[in-house]
Amino acid sequence: MKRSVSHKTMMLVLILVSIGAFLLAFFMGSSGISLPEFWAMLRGEASAAQVNIFMTLRLPRALLAFCVGAALSVSGCALQGVFQNPIADPYVLGISGGAALGATIALAFSIPGALFGVSMTTVFAFAFALAAIMLVYTISKVRGKVSTFSLLLSGFALSSMCTALIYCIMLFNRDKMEHIIMWNMGSLSSASWERFFILLPVLVVCFILLRIYQKPLNILLTGDEVSQSLGVDTNKIRRNLIILTALLTAAAVSVSGIIGFVGLMIPHILRMIAGPNHVKLMPVCFVGGGAYLLLCDTAAKTILPGTELPVGIITALFGVPFFIYLLRRGKARGA
Repeated sequence: MKRSVSHKTMMLVLILVSIGAFLLAFFMGSSGISLPEFWAMLRGEASAAQVNIFMTLRLPRALLAFCVGAALSVSGCALQGVFQNPIADPYVLGISGGAALGATIALAFSIPGALFGVSMTTVFAFAFALAAIMLVYTISKVRGKVSTFSLLLSGFALSSMCTALIYCIMLFNRDKMEHIIMWNMGSLSSASWERFFILLPVLVVCFILLRIYQKPLNILLTGDEVSQSLGVDTNKIRRNLIILTALLTAAAVSVSGIIGFVGLMIPHILRMIAGPNHVKLMPVCFVGGGAYLLLCDTAAKTILPGTELPVGIITALFGVPFFIYLLRRGKARGA
């Protein structure tokens, strides 16, 4: 598909969409503020209650939603390049399964305490997510090399095992089942400044490092033989990219739960528009993924009056039809 718009135009459009998404997130919902109240806050004339609602509820949640969406989208963009597969996403390596198991353990056994002000549910989710990717990578490593096929199979197997363990824990802790299910469905209702400042530094550092690997990632798209003939160490590049995306995904999942399809759908759509050049594609995915999840979270808060849906349900409602479209499109091309 030929690119129909320039990179600068696309970035401008996505930035404007992001600004609109932030405004909608501020104005809509049960604790939303009106436009006059928003202008009053900008002028410093709003009441203390209005400022408190905005600063403790609306703003951190909007910022966290944007950052989680950006993290998942950038991770999906990188992994689709690593695996040279348009349906790869940040969860294919068992990260989501590990995070879900860690959070389930923390919730089921009501593990008390906090680490640097961070709840143990978040800590356990992050730790188990990293442990999962380390285990998958170790299992897949044979004679010092790791094949993408082995990684995918190991990730699938580990995710299945984690799911079985989660169901087992839920069976013996039925009083905690609702909390476990809600976490696994993905939600930003518990957003806070603490969670935002957990994710932000990881997002910034990993994004900067991923930008360093943009050109090598472009070379990987030509195939291993061509890449190696150009002096690119494909095994090292893949390993480093997987580590960075694992850290980024683990941080995102630990503060939001499992929000599916963002890392699959957004990079794929933007790749069709912006082209496969990761130098231009990765920043677009950052802004596009953030804006998309922010809009989905706003919809989750407002689509049913008086009830807030987990944002993972909204992303799945859009993502599953898109996934089916990808499958049918691939079959049509292979026919």
